[in-house]
Formats: sequence, C-alpha cells, structure tokens
Amino acid sequence: IYPLAGKVGQRWLRRLMYQTVTFWAPRVRDPLPASIRQAAGLLTLSEALQQAHFPASQAQLREARARLAFDEIFLLQLGVLKQKQNWQANPARIFSAPQEWMDEQISRLPFPLTNAQTRVIQHIQHDLASGHPMNRLLQGDVGSGKTVVAAMAALMVAREGGQTAFMAPTSILAEQHYASLMRMLTEPNNQESPPLHPAEIRLLVGDTSDTERTQINQGLNDGTIKLLIGTHALIEGPVSFHNLQLAIIDEQHRFGVGQRSTLRAKGENPHLLVMTATPIPRSLALTVYGDLDLSVMDEMPPGRQPIQTHVLLPRERERAYAFIRTQVEQGRQAFIIYPLVEENENSDALAAVEEHARLQKEIFPKYRLGLLHGRMKPEEKEAVMTQFRDGQLHVLVSTSVVEVGVDVPNATVMLVEGANRFGLAQLHQFRGRVGRGEHPSTCLLIPDNPDAAENQRLAAMVETNDGFVLAERDLEQRGPGEFLGTRQAGYSTLRMASLTDVHLIEKARRFAQELFEIDPEIEKPEHNLLAQALERFWNRGQGDIS
Repeated sequence: IYPLAGKVGQRWLRRLMYQTVTFWAPRVRDPLPASIRQAAGLLTLSEALQQAHFPASQAQLREARARLAFDEIFLLQLGVLKQKQNWQANPARIFSAPQEWMDEQISRLPFPLTNAQTRVIQHIQHDLASGHPMNRLLQGDVGSGKTVVAAMAALMVAREGGQTAFMAPTSILAEQHYASLMRMLTEPNNQESPPLHPAEIRLLVGDTSDTERTQINQGLNDGTIKLLIGTHALIEGPVSFHNLQLAIIDEQHRFGVGQRSTLRAKGENPHLLVMTATPIPRSLALTVYGDLDLSVMDEMPPGRQPIQTHVLLPRERERAYAFIRTQVEQGRQAFIIYPLVEENENSDALAAVEEHARLQKEIFPKYRLGLLHGRMKPEEKEAVMTQFRDGQLHVLVSTSVVEVGVDVPNATVMLVEGANRFGLAQLHQFRGRVGRGEHPSTCLLIPDNPDAAENQRLAAMVETNDGFVLAERDLEQRGPGEFLGTRQAGYSTLRMASLTDVHLIEKARRFAQELFEIDPEIEKPEHNLLAQALERFWNRGQGDIS
C-alpha cells in the first residue's frame, strides 16, 4: 500500500512501482561486502528491494525487512565508530594518580563508596592515564552518587595542576553540586587536611556579580581555581581557562551539541565525562551513545529510602490531599505535578495555574503554596525553587519543569495528576525528587479518568523502582524520542530499523566493529560503494552527533 496524492489511484501506482522495482532492483549495486552479507545470513540488496515491495511470502518479506534494517543500523554504527576513532586519535594529557593516594582520598569521604562507584572511578582512572581524551558517559539512577565520582575525577586532575569545568543545566543544580563538592573536597576530617582549599572551587551562574566574575576570570587565568562549577555561563566568551583538562557535563541531554563542543573548546583535547540520571536502554546505549564509553551505576548508596508508589482513582483525590496534610503537619513538604500550564478548551487535563489557585484557596488555605511552570522567566523559577528548597513553601505546584536536578531532602510526597499523560522516564524522574532524605517517601499517581488507571506505564511504576527496567519498557511503549534529546542526527532517518531491536543492533555493531578493524578509514577499493553509502546516510541525517 503506497501513500497517494491528488487523483493518483492505488492500482495505477502499484503497477508503476512494479515496473520500477522489477527493472531497477536487479541493477542496484550492493554496498554491503559479500563476506559480511553471507556471514550475517542476509539477502542481497536486489532481492531485499524486490521482496520488500512485492514479497513472494511473509517469510520473504521478513527477510527483506531484516536486510534493509540491518543496512541502516550497520551504517549508523560505522558512523558512530568513526567519530569515536576521530576523538580518540587526539593526544591528551596523562593523569596517573598513585593508588595509595586515591585510596587516601576515598577514605576521607564521610561515607563508604558503593561497589558501582568504585568500579566507575577505576574506569575513569584508566581513561585519564591512557594518553587519549576520555569520552565517557556515566549513567546512574537518581541518587546513585554520580557527584562523588565526578569529585574524584576532578581531584585526579587538580593533583597535577589541571583545571576542571563542571556544567549543570540550572543554577539550582549547579549550586547543589557546589555545596556538596565543597563539603567533600574542602572540609577537614579527623585524619588530615582537605585536598583542596575553598578558594580553589568556585561557582559561576547567571546572577554571579560582576566583581565575583572578575575574580573568577583572574583565578582561571592564573590557574589558582582548580574546579569551576556553573551553568551555561561557563561557555560564555570571557570565561577562559589557563589549563582546562576535564569537562564534566551533568544531565547532558539538557545541553545542545554546540554547547558541549564550546565547553570542550575551552581547553586542548580535554577529557570529557558526561552524566545522566535518565537510565538509557541497552539498545540506545549501543547506537545513539555508541561513540562514548559507557559506565553504569546500578547500585544505590546505603540509607536511601525506598519510595512507595500507589495509583489512585480520580475520585480518591481527597485521600491524597489528606495524606499531604499529615506530612506537612509533620514538617515535611510535597510536590503536586500537572501536565498543562493553563487550561484550554481542547483538553480535559488539569492545569497548574488554575489548580494552584484552587488548592491555595480551597484545599490548603493554611499552607504556603508555590507555582512553577515553563512560561515563567528563569529568575522567577529559580526564586520559587530556592524558596521551596529552603522550606519557605510547604507545597510546590508545578508542571514537568521540576523533572530534573532538584534536591529537596525534606520533600516526601510526589503527587502526579494526569499521570497517564507522562512517559515512564518522566514519571521515574518525578518520583526521584522525593526519598532523598531520611524520611519515608511516597509517590501518588492519579490518571485523568478511571479507565486510565489500568495504564501499563502506571502499573510498571508500582511494580518496580528500577530505572533501567522502566527505561526498557518506555522504549518499547513510546519509542526512542524520550531519550534522544539533541542527538537526533542519523536517528530520525531510520525507516526500516527499530531502536528497540537489541538483537539486530548487537549483530550490526559486531560486523561494523570487525570491518572497522580491517579498514578503519573505509578506504579500501572493495569498500568504495560502502563508503559512498555511509556518506549518503549521514548527510541525510545532517551528520555529526558528537
């Protein structure tokens, strides 16, 4: 069945397609080397094109689609591996901290490391000592302790006079990192003096004063500042480093490709560590992030409170409000999330602005409620979040802007209205905003209507707190859009392949790696057609994904 236009009929178009396919398909030259095609058990391109359009059987149709999908993933993998090679071909400064020194730094932390944290620190030690720029993606569920790992990486670099830039998407998140890194790296403990002096760690955000900016720029230029934490203010013109050797990017999917490149350009081939709290399914980690070395932190530090998750029917909303009242009376705080900013006639979903007014007047008149949504100015958002973090607000009414990077240990209730409208990755991020302190925490999910309470995503949220399990399910149910963010090039052009097919992806990646070992430049005469196909595929997807 072909899409039609104007007065074109299906029978006429099918006849034309049949003539076209039967004439051209046998004449198409196959860019896939015969050795790979045979080893992978694939049809020739000519057969695949004929059988995809006019299959002799369902089995032949499946084989045709498998061949065409393999080509897409194979070309995708070759491009990603090429980018990885280009990056690793650069030299980088070697940082090889003695293990005794490393053990000393870890022992002075106020808490023991998890096995996952120890493993990832070893990965980073290996990268920093390799002589090539580190290009590592660290994915760890909400609360798995990624900041500690970043702190150890920055210390290894600072020990030998190098500087680190640590970029976060919001001022609040940058301030949180600054406070915890100051605690970890500059406060003395019983054993010895701290590894860094407070003056060697600075914070640069949008509202940093001009006087302070001047001091920071001076400290960066003369090398006295070893670790600069901040927002995209780090990549603005006047900020220049004396010896930038490590760039750390938190919640990396919130930054564009250009912003990451600009930060890296502040140094000469600096090591790069990108971190995300959004668990990435294995199939996407192998393709979309295949140019990065991957470290996974799949273990929670001791003491993290498990979060109880419940689905309530809309008629049970008052139970949720009563629960919030009991928590506030005990000195705790709560989030209430809505899918819309303001009501509109096309949707029956509840909206944050109107609901904030109703809740303040009718439901929680004794409490202080804050409002947060995407149409507010950045400084207004920051002010509300700061008030909530500092305990001046009891309840924060918000849209999905609260999703990432908010650390309020005193918040113990997350109520999500219209929960059926959000993806699993989003719901899991909302849930991760609570349970960050010592108090038991609860996530309540209320769908738009009683029927939506049977929603598969909501059931999955009740079943598991494991972000990686949820990420796999989200990919199956909603496709890869949730995870791609700014790394779209090359992926939006997939027509036959599915980014949920792990078996196909692993198979294509294996053959791509084998070819790459024999001919890393894809320049041997027998690979001419493949090189042309690779160039066409990446030009179609607007090229670079680095």
